[in-house]
Amino acid sequence: MAGSTFGTVFQISTWGESHGKGIGVVIDGCPSGIPLTEADIQKELDRRRPGQNRYTTARAENDQVEILSGVFDGITTGTPISLLVRNQDQRSRDYGSIAELYRPGHADHGYDEKYGIRDYRGGGRSSGRETIGRVAAGAVAQKLLKELGISVKAYVSSIGPVAIDRDAIDFSFIEESPVRMPDPAASERALAWLEDCIRSQDSSGGAVECIVEKLPAGLGEPCFDKLDANLAKALMSIGAVKAVEIGDGTAVRYAKGSENNDTYQESEDGIPYKASNHSGGILGGISDGSPLFLRCSFKPTPSIAQPQSMLGKDGKCHVETIHGRHDPIIVARAVPVVEAMTAITLADHLLLAMTSQMAYVKKIWGVTFTAQL
Repeated sequence: MAGSTFGTVFQISTWGESHGKGIGVVIDGCPSGIPLTEADIQKELDRRRPGQNRYTTARAENDQVEILSGVFDGITTGTPISLLVRNQDQRSRDYGSIAELYRPGHADHGYDEKYGIRDYRGGGRSSGRETIGRVAAGAVAQKLLKELGISVKAYVSSIGPVAIDRDAIDFSFIEESPVRMPDPAASERALAWLEDCIRSQDSSGGAVECIVEKLPAGLGEPCFDKLDANLAKALMSIGAVKAVEIGDGTAVRYAKGSENNDTYQESEDGIPYKASNHSGGILGGISDGSPLFLRCSFKPTPSIAQPQSMLGKDGKCHVETIHGRHDPIIVARAVPVVEAMTAITLADHLLLAMTSQMAYVKKIWGVTFTAQL
């Protein structure tokens, strides 16, 4: 299977299946000298883990991470960092009735057509549980960004018809909300909406937004490796994401140039700044020094308890009900996943940007060579 590796310098390779013995990731290209412990990674995995409340799957997994390599005395060594989380609560029997069926909204049919074999227990590699490796790697990437003063913060901006009020945002409330909405009133309305979904054995879609502060200008390449292009690839690779927007996103189709352009102004101290940020912090594929803003739209959880028509391997349609433990909403647990893939992409681009100017190369090597001479 190709396509389990992401990144150029800061590179991650995830592995494992939903109902296998474990899930993990290998991180290559992480610089030495970054303080890192299992606790640093665990706090992010705890935000992603199942069983947090009634709006997440009841699968009982502690998702305890083990650092197998790449760290010595709490410091990264520059060698590959291997991280492991062992599966503990697989209930493969829940999937026995669909072994010969392709579930609506799932990757089952395409998976079988591509590989000729499919682990039907929870979706195998196409399961949301694969994101454990991403979140673990993202925790390491966030440690790298933190060393540079860069912060990555995501939150749920909408669930079904319920959207946050921009004037009522309280970022300190994100982790207080069962659905990670930074607006207490919207959070309550979203919970009521989800209760209706649960009663009707249904699920809901939603959106996650992410803001990156203190990102320097100059990250990204002007053609195929645009920063926004690589962010879109990273975020679209999250299983349930169906759209990614940067800045104003799809709303730009309604705008005039005079409305969409971010004009420059000077502050009282003479330092120029952008009067607006419709671009979301990226122009021409390169970061412009403004806060990075992006949005991901997630489809509803496809595993619902209603009877549905499914395609069988026999080529006929069969009405069946999906059993097992599933999230009525994906976005709440997806918040740390969005943060992780954003951080991984930015860490990679930060390291890549170190070679873009000879002045940068001289900052690292010029002094060293002069000292040796």
